[in-house]
Amino acid sequence: MGNRNWQSIIWSAVTVVSLLSLMTPFIIFTFSFLIIPVLMLYVKSSTRRFVISYVVSLLVVYLLTQWHGITLISLSLFLLPPVLVMGNLYKRKAAARSVLTAGIITILAESLMSLLIGFSLGFNPVAKFKTFMMDSIASMPASIQEVLPKDQDWYVSFIVHVIPLYLIFVALFYTFVTHGITRWLLNKTGEGIPGLRPMREWMLQKSLVWIYLVVFVLDLFTDPNSNSLISTLLMNAMPLLMLAFTIQAICFLFFVAHANKWKPILPIVGILIVCFMPPLFIVYSLLGVFDVAFPIRERFKKNL
Repeated sequence: MGNRNWQSIIWSAVTVVSLLSLMTPFIIFTFSFLIIPVLMLYVKSSTRRFVISYVVSLLVVYLLTQWHGITLISLSLFLLPPVLVMGNLYKRKAAARSVLTAGIITILAESLMSLLIGFSLGFNPVAKFKTFMMDSIASMPASIQEVLPKDQDWYVSFIVHVIPLYLIFVALFYTFVTHGITRWLLNKTGEGIPGLRPMREWMLQKSLVWIYLVVFVLDLFTDPNSNSLISTLLMNAMPLLMLAFTIQAICFLFFVAHANKWKPILPIVGILIVCFMPPLFIVYSLLGVFDVAFPIRERFKKNL
């Protein structure tokens, strides 16, 4: 039996185990890695072998779980489009940036389509989610409820308004985790999948600086308790832009460490500080804005 046949069998088995793990407490650990075995199966197999192996894997899951398997199979099928998109790019040895962008867009498009299909069928996922949140808060112990804002309706409404932000973060998390682990596994098998450039070379587009400044100013003059469209847009855009420019600031710290031929202690400490002191996000984001808007790297190099 050829090496690729063995790899197909192995990754089919891993696919079955990962789906079955969703019915166990291990779901906390395995849910983030569901795409990886199917993606490995797709890249390491021909199209015909992939279809056969994948269908057999789903049949095994169904036979072992009966009706519960329908939910597991539905989830696996939902994650299939990003597998096909990212897998085709891996087979073409596309740049890592292209793979990540395509994966993120695919997951977001699927999420939006699912919401639209739900609304068209008379099912309101947002209202159901809001009801679920209210019931969850009501069932919490009194000690935990005291920590939450007193106005629970406002708190739940705020969470509902930032659902687009959650979807974007989930797409980012899933895609980056999947790419990082899958690329490492593929390179171990000799595929030679290109990676991202070093973080010290990352640079956002300057147009994002103007978008950040406009959003920042509007956020200062917008009532956070408002239910208007502009308020909802700002609730989602501001954290996303702050995160982007905070990452840009970390990239600048990597650049400083590399330019001075230091060990990467400075950026690592910077990451730890912002993780344990979230209010510093605004300071880091401003540093990221300065890094993009002004040629401080060139001036830094001249002063070395």
